[in-house]
Amino acid sequence: MMHTAVGWHVELEFQEDDQRTRAAALVRLPDGNEVRSHGYASRHHTDSNQPRVGEEIAGARALNELAMQLLTKAHEEIDEASGRTSSPLTH
Repeated sequence: MMHTAVGWHVELEFQEDDQRTRAAALVRLPDGNEVRSHGYASRHHTDSNQPRVGEEIAGARALNELAMQLLTKAHEEIDEASGRTSSPLTH
């Protein structure tokens, strides 16, 4: 049986100053829902200013939070469809 491939597009936006980076992540799901998350990174005052590194850390944290929200959403949908409480999908 052939299945149609589904694509998700994740958007990441960053706001930065000399000490902090904030990342905002967004994914629009085929069911019409949007899942949003945020991640942060702070530069220690003795570290050199490397904006790319701040973006990588803040972005990774935002994506990690996005992943956890998607796992929770899937877990809730499994429970709703089955009518019972299942084990969390966190691993």
